[in-house]
Amino acid sequence: MPGTPRANASGAQVARKQDVSTQLLALLSDFESELYPRRASSLIINLDSSLDRELGIDSLARVELLYRLESQFGIGITEQAFAAAETPRDLLQLVLSSEDKKQEQTAPRFTLPDSLSGAELPNAVQTLSQLLEWQCERHEQRTHLLLYEADDKVTPISYGSLFEDARKVAAGLSERGFLPGQTAAIMLATSREYFFSFFGILLAGGIPVPIYPPARLSQIEDHLKRHAVIMHGAGCSVLITSKEIAPVAHLLQAQVTSMKSVVTADELVRTGKTGPVVKRRGGDIAFLQYTSGSTGNPKGVKLTHYNLLTNIRAMGEAVRADSSDVFVSWLPLYHDMGLIGAWLGSLYHAFPLVVMSPLMFLSRPQRWLWAIHQHGGTLSAAPNFAYELCLSKIDDAAIEGLDLSSWRMAFNGAEPVSPKTIKRFSDRFRPYGFRPEAMAPVYGLAESSVGLAFPPPGRIPPVERLRRDKLDQEGVAVLADDREPEVLEVVACGQPLREHQIRIVDNQGRELPDRRVGNLQFKGPSTTSGYMHNPEATEQLFDDGWLNSGDLAYVSEGDVYLTGRVKDMIIRAGRNIYPHELEERIGDIEGIRKGCVAVFGSLDAAAGTERLVIIAETRSMDEMVHSALNQEIAEVTNELTGTPADEVVLAPPHTVLKTSSGKIRRAATRQGFEQGLLSRKQRSVWLQFYHLLVSGVKPQWYRLKRAVRDNAYAVYAWLVFILVAAVVWIVVALLPRRDWRWAFIRRAARFLMMITGIRMVVHGTEHITPDKPAIIVSNHASYLDGVFLVAGLPGQFVVVAKKELQSKLIPRVFLERVGVIFVERFQRQHNQQDLAELNKAIGEGSSLLFFPEGTFSRMPGLLPFRMGAFVTAAVTGLPIVPTSIRGTRSLLRAGSWFPRRVPITIVVSPGISASGTGWEETLRLREEVRAEILKWCGEPDLSSEIVTPESE
Repeated sequence: MPGTPRANASGAQVARKQDVSTQLLALLSDFESELYPRRASSLIINLDSSLDRELGIDSLARVELLYRLESQFGIGITEQAFAAAETPRDLLQLVLSSEDKKQEQTAPRFTLPDSLSGAELPNAVQTLSQLLEWQCERHEQRTHLLLYEADDKVTPISYGSLFEDARKVAAGLSERGFLPGQTAAIMLATSREYFFSFFGILLAGGIPVPIYPPARLSQIEDHLKRHAVIMHGAGCSVLITSKEIAPVAHLLQAQVTSMKSVVTADELVRTGKTGPVVKRRGGDIAFLQYTSGSTGNPKGVKLTHYNLLTNIRAMGEAVRADSSDVFVSWLPLYHDMGLIGAWLGSLYHAFPLVVMSPLMFLSRPQRWLWAIHQHGGTLSAAPNFAYELCLSKIDDAAIEGLDLSSWRMAFNGAEPVSPKTIKRFSDRFRPYGFRPEAMAPVYGLAESSVGLAFPPPGRIPPVERLRRDKLDQEGVAVLADDREPEVLEVVACGQPLREHQIRIVDNQGRELPDRRVGNLQFKGPSTTSGYMHNPEATEQLFDDGWLNSGDLAYVSEGDVYLTGRVKDMIIRAGRNIYPHELEERIGDIEGIRKGCVAVFGSLDAAAGTERLVIIAETRSMDEMVHSALNQEIAEVTNELTGTPADEVVLAPPHTVLKTSSGKIRRAATRQGFEQGLLSRKQRSVWLQFYHLLVSGVKPQWYRLKRAVRDNAYAVYAWLVFILVAAVVWIVVALLPRRDWRWAFIRRAARFLMMITGIRMVVHGTEHITPDKPAIIVSNHASYLDGVFLVAGLPGQFVVVAKKELQSKLIPRVFLERVGVIFVERFQRQHNQQDLAELNKAIGEGSSLLFFPEGTFSRMPGLLPFRMGAFVTAAVTGLPIVPTSIRGTRSLLRAGSWFPRRVPITIVVSPGISASGTGWEETLRLREEVRAEILKWCGEPDLSSEIVTPESE
């Protein structure tokens, strides 16, 4: 009964349990920050985290943790019970049971706040995987996606179902040998399979590379060649596609030597297995966003989890997004505005995303508007052409009864925003509830994740009318009066997002004042670190900490006004010609295909100047019509630029090259024009397939030769190793003196390297003095680390090995003959015995060799260090000599029995000594040694994650 003593006591117990739980997790968080400061910000600790595997608290660290627990809660915990604890929940039970034994009734200091359902934001998550898990924990059954499929069927997808299917994809990838850190391409249309494939790669620890599926067989050769360049540059090992595209996609496997398999999404989930989630850090690459290639070849922009989440948070703040919003999108999921802005933005803010394929929109643009009407859409985004398409392709009869009054922000970006289009769209759809202040021109680019400048909500977009002569000749944005004959209209695209900056500079890098046109540069937490495997382009991207956008712009009253692209701008007779404006005007001419006009400058080698060239598509083949079109194009060109075009080409449809998002590929079109390719008849589909097959023969031949060579070497290396190892084991077992054994195994190790063709270089051996004991600490990447350390380091040392090896006869006998101390890694009661044995060995003049990672895995990276070597150094006063091995993981990777011939490098660094014996000094010593090894081992820092060993 409520109010009874039993009920009150029960309530007090629950409150106390909550209080202790909160204090315990806070204590663990502080403790982890000391142990692993580099991963403190990304670590999520809950009551079921593994103390050893996930938190990396080894036996020596447990000693310090036990002390802190007993001090904070004023209790005593037996060693046996504490050693048996595997999770914080176990520790919680120990604390509570110890308090019960003391029969202390302590009132809680505070109670946990109630959950803010529907309003709480995942501000603490550090990765996209954590973001999905966070939403699942709180809203597992909540609808995340409403997916429009064939026949306008709408399929709901919850957070929980997305996570479950993504885990199946992750397990399927792992079964096929996919490793954390590898890249996987996704060539899928907008579908359920796309969503769980993208997150499946992330959960497997991989890096998704979204690419677009082929639209037409008639352009299959150009399509696949462009994708082959992308996947080769990204080093993709897997391509996930659909069963319909798979036969064509296999042609890419012959073009991309790194690709091991082409697999469908259905094949990956078919087994129904789910695997563990591979933990990543905020600084890890989340995915590669390839630029559109409108001004050159596509480049893979490296975007980290931190970049993306920072950008999503900043955009959400700018538009005042919350869980009451509804985003409606038809944008492709292989481009940043659709992938990050629409999907990942909705995932973060927990509002539903209504999504349809681009083809559904292009075939019937009114579907987009009706989806906003039917689902109460508040947010949506599109490039300028989409708003123009709604104006030209939607009849009044198709939208009778349409209500767009819920639409509060209509983002317009990804290509030049036309002031004429936004005014016409606002006027046309005002009777259907669309408010002019909902139109929101924005600015962004892949190098800044997606968004860089946003307008404040509820503002009619400012449009400036500029004097064209001042802009073209002097680069000054001077406002024009009503009598000015030549006017250029430019629309404001908003102000920089929070913590982001934009500046306008001249060609010498000097910042320009307001209303002066120059190169737009930017910086902020959302910015990329560069392009994947493209150091030349990365170097051009950066300018003293600022990133070059490639856009021309000016700033007025804090707003950014874009005027064109740097590479596209044509300088003629002292005037700056902006192609997009001329393309738009020519596209308005009746008979010219709108959006299918390319204007560019082509170098006249004889005159040394740029020629103004216009390529315009038309369906007409009539010569008289062509003559009239040429006349109109000449008039428009003279009107806008004050000079005629040097050459006008009226071309058939599909001549002007475009990106997957519909942007004009001016550089590629110019190249085709200069090489005479635009007038060449397009190859038939069967001939395109033939060329693709032929072009794949040479890479396949090289792949075959390499496979034969590698397999032959692997067989030879194993035969040699087995013979040498057998002889060494027997001789070491028989030789009576330890120094004789060491001399023999060192010569044998060097002989093994010589006959297997492995080159080893050792630096810094002068930092080890054979007759002076020291503690040698090395990274651990392979079973062969010991062989190379014996071959490369002077003197003799005692190996500190895990106790588990003592039960294995062959390694135990060998290690005991050369010198070993077996230590217990997990039971604290053996620490004092182990330390005594270590002190005895040191007293006999022996150096000690530690592998403080304790294990190794297939994934490259330096794992967290256990404390044993550093406690020993602090207690004994011996210097620690950091020793870095580079190359052994590639030579023989964990979980693999296939050796590779690679060079090995060992770097011995100067010794580092402890200046005290306290816990803080021990931690400092560990961090300094670890930093030194990181400098030379050539692998990333994995101290922010605990990797489950796959071997050893």
